[in-house]
Amino acid sequence: MAQWTSAVGPAQLARLLGSQQDRPAGPGTRRPPAYRALADGIRLLVLEGRVPVAARLPAERELALSLSVSRTTVAAAYEALRTEGFLESRRGAGSWTAVPAGNPLPARGLEPLPPEALGSMIDLGCAALPAPEPWLTRAVQGALEELPPYAHTHGDYPAGLPALRAMIAERYTVRGIPTMPEQVMVTTGAMGAIDAICHLFGGRGERIAVESPSYANILQLMREAGARLVPVAMAERLTGWDVDRWRQVLRDAAPRIAYVVADFHNPTGALAGEDQRRQLVDAARSAGTVLVADETMSELWLDDDVEMPRPVCAFDPAGSTVITVGSASKAFWAGMRIGWVRAAPDVIRSLVAARAYADLGTPVLEQLAVNWLFSTGGWEQAVQVRRGQARDNREALVAAVRRQLPEWEFEVPQGGLTLWVRTGGLSGSRLAEAGERVGVRVPSGPRFGVDGAFEGYVRLPFTVGGAVAEEAAARLAAAARLVESGMSGGTEGPRTFVA
Repeated sequence: MAQWTSAVGPAQLARLLGSQQDRPAGPGTRRPPAYRALADGIRLLVLEGRVPVAARLPAERELALSLSVSRTTVAAAYEALRTEGFLESRRGAGSWTAVPAGNPLPARGLEPLPPEALGSMIDLGCAALPAPEPWLTRAVQGALEELPPYAHTHGDYPAGLPALRAMIAERYTVRGIPTMPEQVMVTTGAMGAIDAICHLFGGRGERIAVESPSYANILQLMREAGARLVPVAMAERLTGWDVDRWRQVLRDAAPRIAYVVADFHNPTGALAGEDQRRQLVDAARSAGTVLVADETMSELWLDDDVEMPRPVCAFDPAGSTVITVGSASKAFWAGMRIGWVRAAPDVIRSLVAARAYADLGTPVLEQLAVNWLFSTGGWEQAVQVRRGQARDNREALVAAVRRQLPEWEFEVPQGGLTLWVRTGGLSGSRLAEAGERVGVRVPSGPRFGVDGAFEGYVRLPFTVGGAVAEEAAARLAAAARLVESGMSGGTEGPRTFVA
């Protein structure tokens, strides 16, 4: 019986391998043999999760033709991968990807580093800050005081607690977007909200237009749902959306859904202007596309002179085009798994009805904690502290990277939690792998793209500051030296990695 569960075609594998662009070798630098370079490339794709574990690879002859190399080169690369534990084969069944015994499976998203590993590894993989205190403790205490009446019920509120739905609706109304509680559903984080929206509007095989780059975990969620992702390139230098390009994609591809992060975009930090928002809503309405606006970063402006545009939904007064997603996870704490959807009442009813076959509802205690924050002013105080933390971390990280890696290029965003960095021609995938060896965890650019894009980038979040930011940059510089010297490849055999 075959051990593989999916297959990668020769053209697809060749395209993924072709996305791995390294800096040209300097004088006197020895290039690895062709088979070694091929084996390293496939191994990196497996470690990145861009080629799944247990995926059948093309036959040697097929891959050789696609890559324009000899069959001997492919055979030698496959044998090296088998020796290192990254490939298994069986006569008559072919060869499929694997990971060495004792190594964790590679993740396709950006899961937080296990707490037990934090002592030896600087984690730049997760764009989330520690909980703001004392507001977290106060919110939980306030929630416990409000809990008894709810404890006498069954505890299932598929649309969310009425008090929290009303509070969220009021907050939109104060922002100039009249909203009724019937237009709000509380979810388990923004991921839960977008998952519900994708299942309602974006069935298997449906097209979804996404920014390129975009948030890695959302891209993977959509892939797992069977969506066909249609990437739309961002405008240059953090200036938001290229509206003409969006209009063309929405017209030609006719996607069922478009997903955008207009407020301090993840990963680039771009902030879309009001005119861009208005034009994109008009283009989506004309194309019959549901526009999902992710507002999870909207309250994290870091510079005093930032003038925040109106929300995307402000340009859809009829409520027929835009669905808004919000969350407490970025502005307050990732451990507070409370998100919400704002949409037309009929959309909310459909989402709530579909929820009976998913998670039934969101934890009551956490909803009460967020409602306490909203109703007492604790939210604004905590977010103000959060902005100060992120601002200080941004300044420390930017200064450290400029000192340690002056050839790396980036625009400093006015808000959000992430820095999108061009790595001076180095492979982001190889930098991520080398970083694991020297004690810094960083996600590579291809995680944020479609089909291998952004190999020359990494994302750095504003989650560390002071001496830790300086040490993180020093370790990234050490990882860059490993990549430049060609030592990040697999010539020493398999190593432990953290996905």
